[in-house]
Amino acid sequence: MTALYIDADACPVKGEAEKVATRHRVRMYVVSNGGLRPSQNPLVETVIVPDGPDVADMWIAERCGAGDVVVTGDIPLAAKCVEAGALVLKHTGEALTQANIGNVLATRDLMADLRAADPFRQGGGRGFAKADRSRFLDALERALRTAKTAT
Repeated sequence: MTALYIDADACPVKGEAEKVATRHRVRMYVVSNGGLRPSQNPLVETVIVPDGPDVADMWIAERCGAGDVVVTGDIPLAAKCVEAGALVLKHTGEALTQANIGNVLATRDLMADLRAADPFRQGGGRGFAKADRSRFLDALERALRTAKTAT
């Protein structure tokens, strides 16, 4: 049975994901270490994990698999989910797959090294735009359709 897992900390598309999951009648898990208002939707389960580094990530990685969809901006978590066979999307709609996850991980590590070497090179990423939200909705719709036919 297909499930949708949301790495909810700093995820700007929880509401959009809930609408798409509801339309497809897919169980959705919103995972964080707290601070979220639970949804009244019976298909949405809010999972509050204990405080600690990567506890929410571990919860998702241990449960997702083939036929599931994961939404996260956390690249190491995405790599674990891709390895487990799940379809993975960033909140911008970008798909993370076997074909690109190695390059994405390498770029992430390179940028972390550059930021560590130059304390003035901080931030600088572009903001989340309306076009990103639209791309996400389209990508999630396609991913859920694909996941449901795979199970």
